[in-house]
Amino acid sequence: MVCITYHSRGWGPGHVPLASGGGRPAGRACGGPGGGGRVFGVSTLLIVHHTPSPHCQALFEAVVSGATADGIEGVRVVRRAALAATASDVLAADGYLLGTPANLGYMSGALKHFFDQVYYPCLDETRGRPFGYWVHGGNDTTGAVRALESVTTGLGWRRTADAVTVTGEPGKADVEACWELGATAAAGLMA
Repeated sequence: MVCITYHSRGWGPGHVPLASGGGRPAGRACGGPGGGGRVFGVSTLLIVHHTPSPHCQALFEAVVSGATADGIEGVRVVRRAALAATASDVLAADGYLLGTPANLGYMSGALKHFFDQVYYPCLDETRGRPFGYWVHGGNDTTGAVRALESVTTGLGWRRTADAVTVTGEPGKADVEACWELGATAAAGLMA
């Protein structure tokens, strides 16, 4: 989707067809009423995470560091805790990264709550958008991975980066994999 902004000389460079006889776009610009906070030429990467432990926090910080690395241009990175993220956040974003611990063989309740809140409001509008994820577990991540894959498949999102799964204390390779996940997701959104 291409966004335009209104300048004193009129609408941006003609990326959205103008209605006949008027100077306003014929359709929605920037994904919804009020533009959703999106800016012309800038993509938005939404990182939704639940980080209840130092291990999860370390992986999250690595993802953010990769997504905001030197060389990543034209991408705004928005971070939201899973319990604070909204459907408006999802609709305003061009791609997503999701992070969760594996709790009792499933994704965290916080990330499940996020999906419960955004699933139907975002179902049609976000199909085909890119996403990636990371999961941290004490000894297994299988159930959490299965749940994430199931929900994101239902939403019609496209996984565009390898998932990162970590059990136990994250090592250097795990942190580097999360950095790469963030960098890959952000680079994929560069114009």
